[in-house]
Amino acid sequence: MSTLITSAVALLSQKISGGLPGTAKFVIEGEGSIIVDAAGVRAGDDTADVTLTADVETFQGIMSGDVNPTAAYMQGKLAVDGDISLAMQLGAALS
Repeated sequence: MSTLITSAVALLSQKISGGLPGTAKFVIEGEGSIIVDAAGVRAGDDTADVTLTADVETFQGIMSGDVNPTAAYMQGKLAVDGDISLAMQLGAALS
């Protein structure tokens, strides 16, 4: 597992302490993927209700708060496949 994935799991665990009502997957191009669900946050490549895909720079910007997830989506820097309402809940939790 990459260092980026390990540190992102720790950071997301702090930001999303209550979990989500569904399963979301972050795919970070060239690094791996992270699952967020009712059980918490972990590295993995499970099936998800929504998959969010971004490059490393965009993902790190979202995690640091420098990049708004909605703006990244509108600019084509964040791809969303699946349940858009769950993606919006996740985006709100990260803001």
